[in-house]
Amino acid sequence: MSDLKIQKIWQCSFDSFLSSGHPVSDIQKKVSHAVMRCKSGALGANACQCTECGHTEFHNNSCRNRNCPNCQAVLKEIWVDKRREEVIDAPYFHVVFTLPHELNPLIYCNQKLLYGLFHRCCAETLLELSYDKKYLGATPGIIQVLHTWNQEIGYHVHMHCIVSGGGLTYDKKIRRSKNKFFIPVGVLRDKFKGKYLSQLDSMYRKGQIVLSSSCETLRNSYEWKEFKNDLYGKDWCPYIKETFNGFGNALEYLGRYTHKIAISNNRILSVTEKEVTFSARGKKPGESRRQITLEHTEFIRRYLMHVLPSGFQKIRYYGFLNNRMKRKNLKLIFTLQGHQRFKRRFTEMSMSELLKAVWDFDISICPDCGHSSMKQLGRCYAPS
Repeated sequence: MSDLKIQKIWQCSFDSFLSSGHPVSDIQKKVSHAVMRCKSGALGANACQCTECGHTEFHNNSCRNRNCPNCQAVLKEIWVDKRREEVIDAPYFHVVFTLPHELNPLIYCNQKLLYGLFHRCCAETLLELSYDKKYLGATPGIIQVLHTWNQEIGYHVHMHCIVSGGGLTYDKKIRRSKNKFFIPVGVLRDKFKGKYLSQLDSMYRKGQIVLSSSCETLRNSYEWKEFKNDLYGKDWCPYIKETFNGFGNALEYLGRYTHKIAISNNRILSVTEKEVTFSARGKKPGESRRQITLEHTEFIRRYLMHVLPSGFQKIRYYGFLNNRMKRKNLKLIFTLQGHQRFKRRFTEMSMSELLKAVWDFDISICPDCGHSSMKQLGRCYAPS
């Protein structure tokens, strides 16, 4: 079977999915068309020819959509490489915040608003507590990545945060934690829960939140108050997933999350005309992997739930890594620390050089005669 397994599902059943009456937004249609056309020839191709033996090869263009499973590997490597020059001499921590599933209908109807609120509350919680002298007493660097899925491709909204264990104090000095996360989980939980629900309630009172039929009862202020109180009673426990000795290790680890999509082709075990079977981790640590079988239309429905609103930035930077002040902050930190640990490796590399450096794949070698003599003849694009 082709490596483009998810594409095969769309080609077989996207028309059936549309005709079955499932609501599809413009951005979801755009993603679907990109997935179906990626590397199919519909987006054009480029041609290479060996100057030794005359062998010619054609490579279909990819769609480069951030939701396409075929287009993330190179983008991930470039992103991780850019972050290398932002490493400071400190431990790093992986913190995960998860929103209660009771909020799912509300969030899904207000994605741009409430995903943005989620980003903001995670960052404010980490920054405010880190700045407290009881914990770190400094402003750390934070990279946040929004994910909305679980292993079954269900709707599960959570935030991956890589937090530096060192940062800038108010008087522009460096303060560094030991190799242990510096904020108690209970304090982190209570701060985040109170912040998110307070701002959510404010948005509700201002009429900023859209209420769909699935949460129609919340139009009643008494129902909303009861809903909010139930949420306060839930355990919103964030957790520290891993501690890293050095940002180099943290970056490689975070690279798994930044350009990850709801499901990759390598988890797809089989695709028939009507069904797809894929693998998933066990529900509890130590349990063996499971197999899940869905009809194509249900698979497409779940997959499209995780398409983010147009223009929404799922990766965001806070603390000394905030975009406006990052260059100035890093220059000061490296001056205070006396060194910069890492430099970028792929700066000014061509795509062929990048493929060689990362995957040891040399596109200049002819698959027919073995000589390093493949030259690009040209590239054509499909009409827009």
